Amino acid sequence: MHPLFDTLLDRTIALGYGRPGYLLRQRSWSPLPPDALSGRTALVTGANSGIGKAVATGLAMLGASVTLLVRDPERGRAAAAEMAVGVTGADFDVLRCDISDLTDVRRFARELAQRTERVDVLVHNAGVMPSVRAESPQGHEICLATHVLGPLLATDLLAPTLARSPAARVIFVSSGGMYTQPLRVDDIEYRSAPYRGATAYARTKRMQVVLAHLLSARYAAQGTAVHSMHPGWVDTPGVADSLPRFRRLAAPLLRTPTEGADTAVWLAAADVAPVGFWHDRHPRPEHYLRRTRESDADRETLWQYCASATGIVPR
Repeated sequence: MHPLFDTLLDRTIALGYGRPGYLLRQRSWSPLPPDALSGRTALVTGANSGIGKAVATGLAMLGASVTLLVRDPERGRAAAAEMAVGVTGADFDVLRCDISDLTDVRRFARELAQRTERVDVLVHNAGVMPSVRAESPQGHEICLATHVLGPLLATDLLAPTLARSPAARVIFVSSGGMYTQPLRVDDIEYRSAPYRGATAYARTKRMQVVLAHLLSARYAAQGTAVHSMHPGWVDTPGVADSLPRFRRLAAPLLRTPTEGADTAVWLAAADVAPVGFWHDRHPRPEHYLRRTRESDADRETLWQYCASATGIVPR
C-alpha cells in the first residue's frame, strides 16, 4: 500500500481503525512463517475472551506454548479447550492472576518462576472500563491498576525470566482512544474531576504508550523489546458491555477479534525495532493533538509514581 494512502486511512479514523483499513492493508503484508514461534513460550493477560483470546490463538498457531493469565481459571480452562479444538497440537496452560491486585501479581510471579524457566512473549491485554470509580485492593483507581501498575510490576518481576529469551517481547495492547487524552500526571489516580469510565480508560491507555518507552529503555541491555499497539475498533464482549451505543452505530465497521489481534501477534513474531506505537503492522504517530503532548518531566513524574506504587526500583 502506498504510504500516503495508508496515512490517509489512518487520519480518517473510521476507515483506518475499522475493518476497511484492515482489509485494505493486509493485502500488502507478508505471511508469517507457520513455525515463527516454535519452541517459544508466551503469556497473555485477559485471554479468555475477545482480543486476548484471539492473540493467544494466533500465537499458538505460530507454534508458541501459550499460558492464559486470567482472573477466573474456570473460564480460562473453557477458553483454552475451545481454542485447542481449532489449533492442531496447541499447548495451552491456564494460570490465575488478578493483574489489578499487586499482591496477586507477586504471588503469580513466584509461582511462574517455579514452573517456567523462560518467557519469550508477554502480552498485556487485560482491560476494564468501569461505569463508576472503583479501586484495587491496594487503593488504586481500577483502570490505572489494571492497565498500568499491574502490568508494570508483572513485567519487572518477570524481567529475569524474559532475559533468558534470545528475543523477548513485551507488548501492551493499548487503544486509539488514547489519542484523546494527555498524560494527566496532575491527577494520576483520577480523583479531582467527575469520573467517566471511558476517560479513565483512555488516560491509562495513554500511560501504557508512555510506559512502553520507559520500559524499552529499562530492559534494552537485557535484550527485551517493549512495544505498544492499538487494535482498531473491534467487536468484543467488552465493547458490547461498556459501549453498547457505539457498538450499534459502528457495527458495519467493527473488526473481528482476530483482525484486532493481528498486530500484537505480528509484533511477537516479527523482527522489528521497538520504535513506538503500532497499528496494522505499521508505526503510527503517538499524538495528533498538540494538547496531548507530554514533556520529559511528565514522563519522569509518571515513572516515579508508578515505581513507588509498585515498589520497584526506578533505576
